[in-house]
Amino acid sequence: MVATSSVHNRSHSLLLLQKLLNLRDSASPLTLVHDSLEQPAQPVLDEYVHRAKISKTKIILLSFATVKKPQMVDMMIKAAGRDLRLVVKELVAHYPAHDPKQPREKPNQRAIILIDSLNNLASTAASSLSHFLSSILTPAVSLVSVYHTDVPILLPPSFNEYEPHPFTVMNHLATAILRLSSLPQEIDRQKARNRAVQEPEWGLREDREGVLIGLRPRASDRDRGVVIDMELRRKSGRTVTEKFILQRHLAAAAKSGTGRITLLTDHALFSPVEADRADGEEPESTFNLGLTEKQRRDREGIVLPYFDAQTDIGAGEGGRILYEMGREDDFDDEEDEI
Repeated sequence: MVATSSVHNRSHSLLLLQKLLNLRDSASPLTLVHDSLEQPAQPVLDEYVHRAKISKTKIILLSFATVKKPQMVDMMIKAAGRDLRLVVKELVAHYPAHDPKQPREKPNQRAIILIDSLNNLASTAASSLSHFLSSILTPAVSLVSVYHTDVPILLPPSFNEYEPHPFTVMNHLATAILRLSSLPQEIDRQKARNRAVQEPEWGLREDREGVLIGLRPRASDRDRGVVIDMELRRKSGRTVTEKFILQRHLAAAAKSGTGRITLLTDHALFSPVEADRADGEEPESTFNLGLTEKQRRDREGIVLPYFDAQTDIGAGEGGRILYEMGREDDFDDEEDEI
């Protein structure tokens, strides 16, 4: 029964991420991707784009930092330095046809909007960030936005200090949050935890002066991959959290266009130390810390040394040390006087 429940939970978690990446059944209207210089969001965005191409979903890139239109993108709209009202009008003009009077009707075609950098939008329009994101969402459109966690947001002087920070607003509005980290770095951290030593840090957390160097690919393909910490907020209000590994370098992924997704716990280094055991099976060991009934009775019958000295005999003499000299003891009068 325990093994069956574990397999069910594993399959359920993988299915949720598959639905999220495939934009199926409006799993997440607004997905927020947290990346950094140590692990850019490009592999995850590529996964979204390839799956959208397979399902014939229209791909629109809302560019705040990208200069050249990517090959797989159907439409790129430059938004840096422009009035957001004009951006919304141009963006809506490329949406698939959908009847707003029938919101429950399933649209014939869907679209995905990729925002390459929310940091630029939060710095220039911090107060209207919530209104802008909600105005470009429709039942036929899903929004996937990238936030660089190691890039500071420069708030304008007119920003009200009593308003919540734009990063807080984005996390509140998002129906799914994907926090990315590098698999090689997570492996190094796990090895440090296994040895009970301090975990290594990279990037800004190194607290070192000099030029920051981002993620560099390793020679070993098996170490490459992206760790996705998923936080999916269901319509019922329940939050589902799970960690996955996305690998896009495999030959099979190159043929199908999609990467390989596995649970982080399926990795040999991240598997639980205490695995679930059926029927209460004890771990194999060369010794046993348990006691038999006879050993327990024998232990209770042992009289500890100086046990009589713990008895209070009155006149404040409790706790004195009782010592009986043996034949091998050498009695010294001077020591007795001390």
